[in-house]
Parts: sequence; C-alpha cells; structure tokens
Amino acid sequence: MKLTRCLTALAAAAALSATFAASAREYSVSTVLSDAFPWGQAAQKWADLVEERSNGEITLRVYPNAQLVAGDQTKEFSAMRSGLIDMAVGSTINWSPQVPELNLFSLPFLMADSADLDAITQGNAGEQAFAAIEKRGIVPLAWGENGFREISNSVKPVKTPADLKGLKIRVVGSPLFQDTFTALGANPTQMSWADAKPALTTGAVDGQENPLSVFDVARVDQVGQKYLTLWHYMADPLIFAVNQRVWKELPEADRELLRQAAIDAGKWEIELSRNSEAKRLEDIRARGVEVTELSEAEKQAFADATRSVQDKWTSKIGADLVEAARTAVAK
Repeated sequence: MKLTRCLTALAAAAALSATFAASAREYSVSTVLSDAFPWGQAAQKWADLVEERSNGEITLRVYPNAQLVAGDQTKEFSAMRSGLIDMAVGSTINWSPQVPELNLFSLPFLMADSADLDAITQGNAGEQAFAAIEKRGIVPLAWGENGFREISNSVKPVKTPADLKGLKIRVVGSPLFQDTFTALGANPTQMSWADAKPALTTGAVDGQENPLSVFDVARVDQVGQKYLTLWHYMADPLIFAVNQRVWKELPEADRELLRQAAIDAGKWEIELSRNSEAKRLEDIRARGVEVTELSEAEKQAFADATRSVQDKWTSKIGADLVEAARTAVAK
C-alpha cells in the first residue's frame, strides 16, 4: 500500500513537472547597452517583473551589447522582425533606418526638455510612431528613455556652431545625423559604439554625442573627451517591443502581463534616468571635464543653423507626424 502511494505521488510529481515544463517559456530580449546603463536596466527590470508576475512561467532572457546582431545595433529591428530576436528594448535612432517615422526624435532642437518629450510620446505623435512600428511587423508596448544627447570633444569648448567647424564627430548610422553635423560645419563620421572608443583614444575622431549616462558610465572622459556641451539637441526614447508572430501566439492574459510589465519597467527606468542626471553631471565635473551650459540665445543659434535639416527631413518622416509633435510641444 505504501509502495502504491509512493508510486502515485511520484507519478503526480512527474506530471506536474511535465506540465510546468510545457507551460514555461523563454524569450530573447535584445538591448544595445548592458545593465551598467539605465537602458540595460530597463530590459532587466522588464524581465524581472515578467518572471515575478508569471510565477516563473515566462522568462525573458536579456542579451546586452547588441550581441544578437554581432554588435550592429542598426540591424536589431530587422532581426526582430524576421524572428531572430523575440523582443527588444530598442532605440528610436537604431530603428529609424527601417522605420523612417522614428527620425522624428532625431530632428535637431525639436524638443527643449523632458516635458516636451513627454508631450510627444504620450500624445497623438507617440501613437502615430507606435502605429508606424506595428505596420512593419513589430508590436510596440511601452516607452523608455536613453536621455537627451549632449556633445563632447577633445579639442575645445563648443558654444557656437562655428566652434564645431572641421571637428570630426562620431555619429550613429543615420543619414539625419550626417545632415545635422554637416549643417553645423563639422565632419561627421559614422561608426558603431564598439568602434567609437578606440577611435576617440587614437584621435581618429575628435568628439562624440551621447546622453550623460553613456558619457558617465562608459568613462568617455578617459579617452580624451575634456570638453562637454549641454545642448539637449535631441532625445533618444527607448521602445519595449515584441515580434508580431510571438505576440500572436501568446494568450491574451500573457499579452496583457507583458504589456503592463513593459509600461511599469519603462516608467521606472525613465524616473531612474532623469533622477540620476544631476549626480552624473557632478561626477563628470569632478573628473576634470569642462562643462559648457548654453544660454537660450546660444541654443537658438544652433537651432537656426540646423533649420534646413528639419525642413529636409519633414517629408521623409511625414508632415502630419512632425506637425503633431510640434503641436504637442507648443501646448
């Protein structure tokens, strides 16, 4: 009798284990930066929330440093669309080659501050941006934030467009960035972030532009970047997203769990990113970096110098989308 009960218990445990194994699922999540940065922390927070709320039945395995696309962050969207990547917390900049509408956020001096950015992402313009992503086979779930991008160099302080003349500036692989820095008289050089630090070290390029979090954590000051200008010329929102095929295969309850976890992780990361800015700037100054803060008139000079870039790219992005963003900012 005891043997029978024991065998029955073992069979029940085996059945339960098999049921759990059948229901437990793992999905890949791509990010460009590791969890040393708020960007990578956003992906990990999403994974942690999903693990907790699904009682371990859904695992999001985070692959940082663009390793699923061999370091080429501009291929992340295509890899997710084709199913090589299940999910991602990606940058509007890196996805813009496949989703031209996302160039909206790279228009120089469209947004002055976080309030402007929130007005865009949380309003009609943000909905249009999400619709453009979904039209291309990816389901966007929530917004995150990589921060406003500032410029640094190893040559001199930058206070006017004339100060950029002739400087070799590393930029990401987007034609809009090429146009922006060309309009400012600089010499833009496209390269991945993996290649950027060695190029800055050797002097192959003079400067770079990135959010303060990247400048701080990656210790860009250690590769000769002595001069930093806070010009807030564009923002880099992050997007939590899922491959459409994966999304369609999920039960409705799991979809809602994933979406709400992404929304919560995004809000958490945005607050973390913004609340860290003052301390990051303090630490950067303490390491001997000369920080230039521009007056409104000085910022306007840069905006005027890049007005032609906004005009050129409005038709490529979509006039209605750009107008929706400008209306949101104006309000």
